Amino acid sequence: MVSKTQYLLSTSVYELESKVIDALKLKFPFRVLPLGPMIPYFELESNSSSATNGYHHNLPYYLQWLNSQPRDSVLYISMGSFLSVSSNQMDEIIAGVLNSGVRFLWVSRGEISLFKDGHGDMGLVVPWCDQLRVLCHPSVGGFWTHCGWNSTLEGVFAGVPMLTSPIVCDQIPNSKKIVQDWKIGWSLERGAEGKNLVKREEIAELVQRFMDQENIAVKEMRKRAKEVQESCQAAIANGGSSDTNLDSFIRDISECQAK
Repeated sequence: MVSKTQYLLSTSVYELESKVIDALKLKFPFRVLPLGPMIPYFELESNSSSATNGYHHNLPYYLQWLNSQPRDSVLYISMGSFLSVSSNQMDEIIAGVLNSGVRFLWVSRGEISLFKDGHGDMGLVVPWCDQLRVLCHPSVGGFWTHCGWNSTLEGVFAGVPMLTSPIVCDQIPNSKKIVQDWKIGWSLERGAEGKNLVKREEIAELVQRFMDQENIAVKEMRKRAKEVQESCQAAIANGGSSDTNLDSFIRDISECQAK
């Protein structure tokens, strides 16, 4: 079917992956058009007036909770909708986060019962949330993610540093992009002495450092995350790379339809 293809549309952003996109343009005879980030950022404007109003009657409770937290103080944790870690590792992650003393908002689809010891006022566990709105909230200062591509794009768009723990497939190269290429995150490495299980003490220490706003390395990472965010948002602005590509694609297919 490739021989019949006229376009390759990408959910990515040219400025984020220019070398890859340029290589594809040389390889294929059809047009390669990155249109990203293909995430529901257009929904943010309609909700922006209530996003920081904790008394708005339609505001979800987790956003009200975020409104009461200091700026950049909350670690947002979402391990994805499938392919989670082992139960032993999840026990260590939960204990490590709780022991770190860091504020957190955790989307947990099946592990809520594991928080049996409670988390007081420092954390909130929810079964679901509007992830992009949460990531764009000023109280959120970090994102612990399995590095699915949609979550990666949302983290980039929000300008939030990421703590990565990939498991399979595209999560692994996505983590490499975040940590090594874009330099906007850290990776949760294997445990001490190469063991697969990362202990709670290691996790607590990593989370504390990752969320330490006075840490020089963290400051640099957050600065870089904002720079990548600006590139991402420039792409969808009038005249940006994604905006131009989308206009060109619509114009082309409209002209073909008219013939």
